[in-house]
Amino acid sequence: MIPELSATEPGRGPLTVSSVNVNGIRAAGPKGLTAWLASSTADIVCLQEVRARPEDLPAGLLATLDGLGWQLTLAPCETAPGRSGVAVLTRIEPEAVRIGMGLAEFAGSGRYLEVDLPGLTVASLYLPKGAAGTPKQDEKDRFLAGLAPYLAERRGKAAAEDREVLVCGDWNIAHTRADLRNWRGNGKNSGFLPHEREWIGSLFASGYVDVVRMLHPDVDGPYTWWSYRGRAFDNDTGWRIDYQVATPGLAARARSAAVERAPSYDRRWSDHAPVTVRYRR
Repeated sequence: MIPELSATEPGRGPLTVSSVNVNGIRAAGPKGLTAWLASSTADIVCLQEVRARPEDLPAGLLATLDGLGWQLTLAPCETAPGRSGVAVLTRIEPEAVRIGMGLAEFAGSGRYLEVDLPGLTVASLYLPKGAAGTPKQDEKDRFLAGLAPYLAERRGKAAAEDREVLVCGDWNIAHTRADLRNWRGNGKNSGFLPHEREWIGSLFASGYVDVVRMLHPDVDGPYTWWSYRGRAFDNDTGWRIDYQVATPGLAARARSAAVERAPSYDRRWSDHAPVTVRYRR
C-alpha cells in the first residue's frame, strides 16, 4: 500500500517540491533567492551548495524564512567551511534528521542530508563535481560507490516502513545525450564520463525513477545549469544535472514538472535553476 503523503496538511492540493543549487545562500539571498522563496508555493525546498553554517546565515534571511513559515534543516560542510553544504526547508518540523551516508571519508562534508516527514523521506544531495583524470574524480567515484548501496538500503527500509523516498539535488551527472546541449564535446569531461552515466543508469534501473525525465521523455533537457561563461545561458547551452529521484510509488503520483529558468541572464541568482515537481497526495 502506498502511504498517504501529508508533508503539510493532508488533502490540501498537490505536494509541491522544489530543488536548487543556490551557489552560496548568502550571495543568492539578496539577488533573488529570498524573493523566490517568498513567492513559492512549495511544501518542501531542497538546497545545495549553501556554503554557510547556521551561525553564518544573515539575520535578515533567517527572519524572512521564519516569517514565511519555513523550518530550516542545514548540514554545513565542517571539513571546509564556506564550501558545499545542503539544506531542506519544510513547512512542518521533521520527524527525524540524518546527515551523511555513514561513510567516514565524507562525514561532515555537507553533501547529504535527509529528513523524515509523514509518509515521506526527503534528501538533499550535492554530489562532488569531479575532474577527469585527477584526484577530484577519484573522490567523486568513491562517493558514487558509497551512495549506491546507501540508497538501496534506504529504499528497502522505507518500503518496510510503508513510506516513499525522494532524493533531490545537484547530481553533477548528465545521464544521456538529451541531458546536455554539447554532448559531442563533453565525452571526456566529468559529468558525462561513460562510467558516471552507467552508474546513474544503474540507479534508475534499480527501482528509483528520474521524475522529470519520466514526465518529459522526448525533449532535450530541460536544462538546469548553465555556465556563467560566454553566452551559455542566452543560447540555452546547458546541462540537466539537477534531478528529483523518487521511489516508484511517489513517482507515479507526479503530475507536472518544470525548470524555473530565469527570464534573462541578469535576473539569475544562481548558475542553476529550481526544479519543481507537483505530486498528487
